[in-house]
Amino acid sequence: MNERLGIVVSGSLTKGVEVKLDSSASIEDMVVGRFVTIEGQKRRFFGMINDVSLGVIDQKLTVTPPDTADPFIAEVLAGTSTFGTLHVSPSLVIGGDAIAILEGPQPVKTVPSHFSVVKLATQQDVELVFGTEDEKRFFIGNPLDMEVKLCLDLEEFVKRSNGIFGKSGTGKTFLTRILLIGMLQKSQAVNLVFDMHNEYGWAGTREGGPPVKALKQLFQSRVAVFTLDEENSRHRGVSTDGVVRIGHDEIEPEDIVSLRQTLNLTEPAVEAVYQVHRKFGKNWLQNTLDLKDSEEGRELLKELNIHESTFQNLRRGLATIRRLPFTEPNPPTNAVKAILEHLDRGTNVVLEFGRYRDITAYILVANMLSRRIYTQYQSRMEKATATAKDNLKPRPLVITIEEAHKFLNPEVASQTIFGTIAREMRKYNVTLLVIDQRPSGIDSEVMSQLGTKITCLMDNDRDIDSVLAGVSGRSELKSVLAKLAAKQQALIFGHAVPMPVAFQPREYGSAESYRDFIPGDKAETEKDIEELWE
Repeated sequence: MNERLGIVVSGSLTKGVEVKLDSSASIEDMVVGRFVTIEGQKRRFFGMINDVSLGVIDQKLTVTPPDTADPFIAEVLAGTSTFGTLHVSPSLVIGGDAIAILEGPQPVKTVPSHFSVVKLATQQDVELVFGTEDEKRFFIGNPLDMEVKLCLDLEEFVKRSNGIFGKSGTGKTFLTRILLIGMLQKSQAVNLVFDMHNEYGWAGTREGGPPVKALKQLFQSRVAVFTLDEENSRHRGVSTDGVVRIGHDEIEPEDIVSLRQTLNLTEPAVEAVYQVHRKFGKNWLQNTLDLKDSEEGRELLKELNIHESTFQNLRRGLATIRRLPFTEPNPPTNAVKAILEHLDRGTNVVLEFGRYRDITAYILVANMLSRRIYTQYQSRMEKATATAKDNLKPRPLVITIEEAHKFLNPEVASQTIFGTIAREMRKYNVTLLVIDQRPSGIDSEVMSQLGTKITCLMDNDRDIDSVLAGVSGRSELKSVLAKLAAKQQALIFGHAVPMPVAFQPREYGSAESYRDFIPGDKAETEKDIEELWE
C-alpha cells in the first residue's frame, strides 16, 4: 500500500508544487530524487522530489526557538507549530485521464488541485512509467531509495547518439559496460568500441578489488577484440581476433585536421596538408617527410605557396604520427575491411589501444577508422534507399568514444566524422555513445543532438550547465544532480526515458551479476560461469 506523505498546498505548472508533510511523515526520510504520486480529483500524477525544506507557522519560533529538552514539548511543537515541505515536479499523468489509461503515461499539462494527497510511488507505479524487463527493455539499476528495477528501452536508446558524463571516479566506465551489455542483448545494433584504457574487451579494472569480466568473457562468440598493441595483449592474457596496423598512405588530410590541437599545428599548416596531398597523392605523408632542405625543396614550397616556418610546423606534426609504432608504410592487412566483416556478421568489436594511450594515437585511429566505416555505411544506405531494398541496409552501428571533447570541441566538431554523425541523427544507421568528464568542452550543437544523457556527479558549474542546457526543469534537475553520491549514482534523462530519473546502477562484478547478464539456458549458463572463474 502507498505510504501517505502529505497534501498539495500550492504550486504551478512551470515551477512544480509544494507539499506540506503530514506530522506522521519524517522529514529525514524524504530524499531528493525519490518518486511520488499525487492523487488529484480527476487525474493521477507521477513526479519526483526535487527539494526538501522546513517551515514554521509562527516566524517567532525561528528567532526565539523554544526549549526542546523535554521530548514531549518537542513532539507537540513538531505536530502543531513546525512542518516539513517537499517541492515536487509532476512529470506525467498516469491515471484518471482517459488518454493516460488507454495510451499510457502522458506529459503533464496541468497541476493537481489544492489538498491532493501525495504518496510514495510503488513498484507498480514505476513499472507503469518505465516498463518491465522484456525483449526490448533492459534493467540498468534501481531508482534511488527504491528496490524497483529501472528499465531502459534500448531499441529507442540506439536510435540517437547518447552521452555518459561525470567527473573522474564516479563510475562512468561501469555504466558504459552495463549499457554495452544491454545493447548487445536487447537491440539490433552492433557496437564499435574505441577502448582507450583496455576496459571493455577481455577484462576491466575495479577500484580496490580484483578485475571484472568485460564483454569478450561474457559473450565470447558475439564480441571480437582487435588490438593496436599485440605484445601488450599477450602480456595481459587477452586472445585477440585481429591486429590493427595503419598504413602511411591510408592517412588523409581530414585525419590531420582532427589532430590540429594535439599536434600543435597552425592554421596555415593545416591548409598546407591539402596542398601537399594534391601534389603527392596517396604517398603525400612519406613524400612530405622525405622532402630535403635543398634548393629543389625550397622551389617546391614556393610553388605550393607554403612558408618555410609553416612547413617545419607541419613536418614536426607528421613526424609524430610516423613515430607511432602501429603505423607503417605497407601494413599486411586492411583493418577497416576486417572490422567491417565482423560488424556485418553482427559481431561487436572492441579495439584496445594497449600501451598506446596517448591522445594523438587515440584521435588518429578512432577518427580514421570511423570515417572509413561511415563512408561504407553511407554508400550501403544510399544504395538500399535507391533500390527500396531494406535487406541491403547495414546493421545499426553504435560507435563508442572516450575523451569525446577532444573530437567534438567547437574548433573541430564541424570537421570530424563524429560531429557529422551526431548531427545527422542516424541518417545512415550510425550513432555515437560519447563518454566524457568535461562536457563543457563539447560543442553546444553536438550536445543538443544527444538524445539521452546519463550523468554522474559533477562539481564544475560549466559542465553541469552544458549537460542540462535546453532541458525542461533544468533548475530542479541541477538540484538532484548536486545531491548524487560521489560513486555509483547517476541521473538519466532524454529521448529513451519518459522522464528524468536518478538511479543506482545494477551490481556488476560478482558471479551472480555475470549470471544475470548471460542469457540462455540456466544449466548452460552455470557451466559458463564456472569456466569463467577457473
